[in-house]
Amino acid sequence: MKAFKAYDIRGVYGVDFDRDAVYRIGYFLPRLFGAKTIAVGRDARISSPEIAETLLQGITDSGANVDFYDLATTPFVYWITARQGYETSVMITASHNPKNHNGLKISAKEAAPVGYDTGLNKLEHWVENETPVPVDKKGSVRDCGSMLKKEYLDFQRQYLGDLSGLKMVVDCSNGMANLFVKQLLPDSVIYLADNIDGTFPCHEPNPLEPANIVALKQKVRETHADIGVIYDGDADRVMFVDENAQFVSPDLMIGLLATHFLKNDGSRPKVLQDIRTSKAVAELIDELGGEPCIWRVGRAYAAKKLHEIDGLFGGELAGHYYFRDFYYSDSGIMASLLILSIIAEHHRKGESFSQVMGKIARYKNSGEINFTIDKKAEAMEMVKNHFCDAEKPTRFLDFDGYRVEYPHWWFNIRPSNTEPYLRLILEADTDELLAQKTDEIKQLLNPFICK
Repeated sequence: MKAFKAYDIRGVYGVDFDRDAVYRIGYFLPRLFGAKTIAVGRDARISSPEIAETLLQGITDSGANVDFYDLATTPFVYWITARQGYETSVMITASHNPKNHNGLKISAKEAAPVGYDTGLNKLEHWVENETPVPVDKKGSVRDCGSMLKKEYLDFQRQYLGDLSGLKMVVDCSNGMANLFVKQLLPDSVIYLADNIDGTFPCHEPNPLEPANIVALKQKVRETHADIGVIYDGDADRVMFVDENAQFVSPDLMIGLLATHFLKNDGSRPKVLQDIRTSKAVAELIDELGGEPCIWRVGRAYAAKKLHEIDGLFGGELAGHYYFRDFYYSDSGIMASLLILSIIAEHHRKGESFSQVMGKIARYKNSGEINFTIDKKAEAMEMVKNHFCDAEKPTRFLDFDGYRVEYPHWWFNIRPSNTEPYLRLILEADTDELLAQKTDEIKQLLNPFICK
């Protein structure tokens, strides 16, 4: 089925998956981990109520029960999954995708992510090849809509420091962050898109797209704010702009968090970063007494790896930040509270956000460049061979596309797991070298690009 992806189930509702598929997913889901009760939350997309109703019917027709938390952020569902000891949970959301999309993010015990290799493949097989037969004794649905949300706010507050003196603009993208942020942040915050609306009238809920942060940048300039914050649609990601309304690359925030978490006390805690992360981040983690660990992109891989290595925290270029104290899961709000507290402390010492980040960003970075290419494997192989045959790399990683490093520059080329793109990112010591290598790879890829 087209909607079953590497990380979750997602696509255009009514095209990539439909009501019948949702019912079947619900019916077979309890079988996946033997769950007798499944926790379910949802976002506010127009299709989410119908999907929730159908999913609940499928689950209860199989004989399992549902604890329905109704409107929720994705991290809240992760938190209640682990805290309450659910064997399985579902968050109905398409995260940062456009309004006509929807999906299901499934978690196992302790909020462990369920990806295609860890359960979605089995679920897809059952959905496509078996016929649901409703049991005589159906399960029940318990309304948990308001339960645990006060406790969740109390949990988040422990990561909120003194924000006095920090002027903030916060864009909630008309998404689920609106459930919690106003109860956590000071009254002085200037908000944008601060009502829940699943049609996303202000902008699409993807902060990585430049068009979607235009309003935030403008408001930071207009109000002379010290920092701008933007969450995605389900609040599992967060990104920032500085006081000059310049977007801050999310991977660099791993380095900023390292200045808070790492004490250089000899314990060498592990910190996770994805394969696209700036070399400056690993260098800083090492200097601060941590052990940088590089792994694959995506929650299905990152959360599992952080748990395996018992890492302290980690992050991704896409704005996901994972924490041991959050059951090795990602939370946009928790990350934002920590980062705002760090920046506020620097601000009181007379250091601006851009000055703080300028000390971390040691290299010139291309940002992620996307190419629409059908023959992704062939294109990747050709680029890798071109450089590796000419000069032996100082480091070579091949577990998520290729990361090829040389003394003065590196690149990562990888296929997207969620979109029809081949993604490229480069970093170099100088602007000139970055421009030269970027142009060289673009020329190599040009014959493969779909016209």
